[in-house]
Amino acid sequence: MRRRTTTIIGISLALAVACAAAAEHEPDMANPEEPVPFLLSPSLRPQTTEILPPAPRQGSALYQADREVFRATRALENTPRWEQAKRDVPLGVSDMLKNYSCAAGVNLGVVKTPMLAGLLTRVSADAERAIEPAKAANKRQRPLLIDAGAVCQPREKLADSYDYPSGHATWGWSSGLILAELVPGRSTQILTRARVYAESRVVCGAHNLSAIEAGAVNAASLVAALHGSADFRAAMEAARFEIAAAREAEKTAPDVKVCAVEAAFAKTPY
Repeated sequence: MRRRTTTIIGISLALAVACAAAAEHEPDMANPEEPVPFLLSPSLRPQTTEILPPAPRQGSALYQADREVFRATRALENTPRWEQAKRDVPLGVSDMLKNYSCAAGVNLGVVKTPMLAGLLTRVSADAERAIEPAKAANKRQRPLLIDAGAVCQPREKLADSYDYPSGHATWGWSSGLILAELVPGRSTQILTRARVYAESRVVCGAHNLSAIEAGAVNAASLVAALHGSADFRAAMEAARFEIAAAREAEKTAPDVKVCAVEAAFAKTPY
């Protein structure tokens, strides 16, 4: 009983701090549906066009490595790993919470863990600002436009946007790094899932290997910068208590069969 009371008090305090911090930043009333980033000032955001190296150029060893990995992974079409890559396509916060439930060892969701969902929703706005400038600066073609081969998404969904850095990898690693901090006892499983999520983009044929590697660097830069925000830190504390309470109250763990399927893909597919 004492443990539960302590948890409830902790959640209440964290919620109070988070709400007070969030009150400092009102959403853009012209677009109330758009999530408010934590790093509102451009001066606080990592300059990803300077942090990331340029995308590999044609004729370089890295460019050739990208070509070889893309061609080799086309053999995965219609395999279980291909199906996992298809499941890893959706980018929504609810999808990301579901993706990480097995790794975190607790069922996560918009309804079950709303503070965590709100935190990731805001981080998604910061991630977008970390991704787009670097994509525009490099303007690198996706691998499906360079080499022939199957892809796990409709080609028209991919052809009109750039490859480097991978937005999926940036978002997946950002979510993974945050969750690893919130659930440190499951950090190995969570960060392994982040890697698998990023590798799904190579399996899918949507991104080059160098693009998902850049996404990992992009995410690390972003999460490091986010910790400079008091608003972000308060939201993290609220989410930490919320996850602990969800774990304590949970009657059922994540689906064992689903988790076993995910665990089978821990080995890098190239």
